[in-house]
Amino acid sequence: MTATTSASPIASLGDIELIQRIGRGDRACFEEFYNRHSCLVYSTAYKVLNNADDAQDVTQDVMFMVWEKSPMYEESRGKPLSWAVTMTRNKAIDRLRSVQRRLRLKDDVEKENLPLLRGGAEDRPADRLDAGEQRQIVRSAVMKLNHEQREVIEMAYFSGLTQLEISKRLKTPLGTVKARIRRGMLRLKKIVGPAL
Repeated sequence: MTATTSASPIASLGDIELIQRIGRGDRACFEEFYNRHSCLVYSTAYKVLNNADDAQDVTQDVMFMVWEKSPMYEESRGKPLSWAVTMTRNKAIDRLRSVQRRLRLKDDVEKENLPLLRGGAEDRPADRLDAGEQRQIVRSAVMKLNHEQREVIEMAYFSGLTQLEISKRLKTPLGTVKARIRRGMLRLKKIVGPAL
């Protein structure tokens, strides 16, 4: 007596058919794609980030992108799995750069505040400002920027987003985002320079 099992019709579909159906809003096909490939997406992200929580976040982001972007998938550009892995690498690298930028900013702030912690006779007047006063000066200067400059600077330096992430979030060309950040930083330098 042989046991017969009936495989799910969705399980027998190829990845291209799954993506095409996902593009038409088929949740069962999305679940199948997720079950097939989320482990590889996760391990790809983990290799870049070397952090389980960040890799899990990237996996969720990429799977959401698969759901959102599947209607735009073109078979001529490669296999669906290669497409997902490419999105994973890009998303993981963006996240890594964001983390590194935040760490650099933190290091820069600590270096700038080091003379305050040391004290000494050779301190400049700016070195005697306490950290609270410096934060208030910077906060006040940021508020003097125009809306577009303030928005991108807050997103880049206080929220830790990459310029590409800001561009996507604001639906603004990347070059425009870069120009706004550059002009905003130059203006901040003029405003804050004499105060500090």
